[in-house]
Amino acid sequence: MTLQWTAVAFFLYAEIVFNLILCIPFISAHRWHVVFKWRIWSWLSPYWNKFFFAMIMALVVLFCDAIRDVQKYSGPEPVHDAQASPNLYDHVHMKLFRAQRNLYICGFSLFLWLVMRRIVTLLNQIAETSVNTAGLQAQMDNAFKTAERHQEDNQILKTVRSQEVREHSVTTASG
Repeated sequence: MTLQWTAVAFFLYAEIVFNLILCIPFISAHRWHVVFKWRIWSWLSPYWNKFFFAMIMALVVLFCDAIRDVQKYSGPEPVHDAQASPNLYDHVHMKLFRAQRNLYICGFSLFLWLVMRRIVTLLNQIAETSVNTAGLQAQMDNAFKTAERHQEDNQILKTVRSQEVREHSVTTASG
C-alpha cells in the first residue's frame, strides 16, 4: 500500500474506534457535552469546520482516484491483453483488487467521517435539550405548586365568602 492509502486506512481505523467510543451506551450525552465543552475544543473550534471540509475534500479526491483505478483495471483491455501471459493476468487482477480495496477503504472512511460529525452534533443537541428540559421541568413544578397554592387560597376565600353571605343573610333576616 502506498503512503496515501496507508494514511487513509489508519484514518478509517481511528474513525471506527472513535465512533464506537461515541456510541458506548453507558457514557451519557451530558458527559460527552461536558467533554466537548473543554477549553481545548473552544480553542480548536474556529479551525474545526475548515479541517472537516478539508478532510471531506481530500477523501472525495482519493475516492474519485480509486474509482478511476477500478475502472482502469476492470475494463476489457487490461484483461484481454493479459490473457496471453498468466503472470500478467495475475498482475492485472492484483491491481484490480488493490484498486477495489482502496475504493472501499476511502468510501467507508468518507461515510464514517460524516457519521462521526452527525453523532457529535446529535450528542450535543441531546445534552442541551436535556438541560433545557430539566429547567422547564423545574419551572413547571414551581408553576404547578403555585397553582395548587392559589387554588387552595381560592377555595378558602370561597368558604369564607359563603360563610359571610350566610351570616349576612341571617342578620338581615333576623334584623
